[in-house]
Amino acid sequence: MKNRPLLLRPSGKDYLWGGRRLNDEFEKRLEITPLAETWECSTHPDGPSYVEGGRYGGMTLAEVLESHTEFLGKRHLGKKELPILIKFIDAKKDLSVQVHPTDEYALKYEDGQLGKTEMWYVLDAGKDAKLVYGLKQDTDRRSIREGISRGSLMKHLQQIPVKKGDLFFIKAGTIHAVGAGVLLAEIQENSNLTYRLYDYDRIDKNGKRRTLHVDKALDVADLKRSAEPRQPLRVLKYRQGEARELLCRCKYFEVYRMIVNTERRQIVQYRADEIAFRVLLCINGCGTISCEGEFLNFYKGDCIFVPADSATLRIHGQAQFLDVRG
Repeated sequence: MKNRPLLLRPSGKDYLWGGRRLNDEFEKRLEITPLAETWECSTHPDGPSYVEGGRYGGMTLAEVLESHTEFLGKRHLGKKELPILIKFIDAKKDLSVQVHPTDEYALKYEDGQLGKTEMWYVLDAGKDAKLVYGLKQDTDRRSIREGISRGSLMKHLQQIPVKKGDLFFIKAGTIHAVGAGVLLAEIQENSNLTYRLYDYDRIDKNGKRRTLHVDKALDVADLKRSAEPRQPLRVLKYRQGEARELLCRCKYFEVYRMIVNTERRQIVQYRADEIAFRVLLCINGCGTISCEGEFLNFYKGDCIFVPADSATLRIHGQAQFLDVRG
């Protein structure tokens, strides 16, 4: 019997900058306020995802993969956890200015953890929404420290207008921040290492300023001028009932946007090969997946893990997915 898809249920995070949209628009049904992030496909202990229904219902994805390492595919032979982590992020307020370490730094200084390179796909953005992406000019550690202490760090940072459908590749070492009014999907390495440079002197729910990690952040931050990120040329390739475009390809993951629009008799066939698993993150619409006589209804916001060497999935409906390949 071929491997079958797993519908996942996320963990949530109540960071102070979050909003309500993940519950209101994606029906996450998590009793968390604010709901800043949902970790949709995760084996990280800080935010595991769970299997919804079926043979493995109620188990964490980590527990399933520990027993079925073959679900990860030949590319990840010998591993028992996902190499990636997929989130939804609702930034009602500005996120902290931060930076993530490389794998090499994390391995040496963070007990062998992974670093964090990530990709953002903007699902919605307010009229004046922006994000921070790198530095306007070459800068040194002293200037950054002075900017933090004087509250003038933003003058060094490159702020980029954001609109729905934009994508950004955030390489480890890039100083960055998601701005207020941005709703996005994030695909990243399986890591929860974030070094905060600046947090606007905000007070958390316990009446304290959140911890900064200035020394570590400056150890890993790229202090050279960043080129302004430009949206890549994206080409939709069509076939019956389906269109897809490549969004991002790097050593950690490959991400496509897939549009399914089937008529009553059309079916889109989909499967993961033996090399690696895939993940389908539904960012709009709804429909049904059938697989060897079993049916799975999916809706906007659902996340589906497709094991390596899966049975053929037959997708029917009108929907958009991020198709992530490990």
